[in-house]
Amino acid sequence: MTTSKPISTSFTHHSTAMDVIKGVDLVRRRAIVTGGSSGIGVETARALASAGAEVTLAVRNPDAGQRAADDITGTTGNDRVLVAPLDLADQGSIADFVANWDGPLHILVNNAGIMAAPLSRTPQGWEMQFATNHLGHFALANGLRPALAAGDGARIVSVSSAAHLRSPVVFEDIQYDKREYEPWQAYGQSKTANVLFAVEATRRWSDDGIYTNSLMPGAIQTNLQRYVSKEELDRMRAGNAAAWKTVEQGAATSVLVAASPLLDEVGGRYFEDCQEAAPAQPGQRTGVADYALDPEAAERLWQVSTALLKS
Repeated sequence: MTTSKPISTSFTHHSTAMDVIKGVDLVRRRAIVTGGSSGIGVETARALASAGAEVTLAVRNPDAGQRAADDITGTTGNDRVLVAPLDLADQGSIADFVANWDGPLHILVNNAGIMAAPLSRTPQGWEMQFATNHLGHFALANGLRPALAAGDGARIVSVSSAAHLRSPVVFEDIQYDKREYEPWQAYGQSKTANVLFAVEATRRWSDDGIYTNSLMPGAIQTNLQRYVSKEELDRMRAGNAAAWKTVEQGAATSVLVAASPLLDEVGGRYFEDCQEAAPAQPGQRTGVADYALDPEAAERLWQVSTALLKS
């Protein structure tokens, strides 16, 4: 991080991605949005494209990606909306994506993810939420580092969640080999990893002009909740109905972190509702946990992640 002053903006909980991008020029910029075929990924990509960026939707389903790309082009007039296959749970798919990327990259939005899924594992034995939400994006960003370094002030957007308050990264048993699996706790661990990645990536890569920030998009009903029962979703909504956002509002903080001039050369921070978040307080579901910004935990996670990818 380059300064200690918290970032404050004129945007709010109710601002949309299009509100945030207004007046921003991205004509000479190239962006990748993982999970860009649905949810807040589509609206993040749409906002970036509306500002003139070339946007690649990195998606598991290229057909769905192409439908989203066509829709974005139709609403923005930008025909530089591309689609490329990417499965974040498959290291071979990530390697292929990286190998096929050519030229500089200015914005990488690590948006895709799974939430509260039943226990499943990759062929390597990695717990699926940690593998997809963190390790997949970790491998992708590392593979694209030369392209980001060529981007002259590149940004990585690490989409986290208030669910990070549910769990730190439990280094003693990340993969749930010994402890009982709990879907929300595992999701929380992976979302803490997203924040820690932003801290350590900025420390390691800011000399190359690469800055990474993380964020909580807000409570939005999307395909992310496909493993959440209707009853549980109704309880979540009833608990704080005013906190829920539209998809366009949910993409606003991602777009702020990706494109706002206020974040030039700013990294290692966590945002919510288009503001830098305050420290979390006991019993609250807002703010950022101290353990998620801990530089020692961030460095340890980087080392563990690197070792896992080499194993």
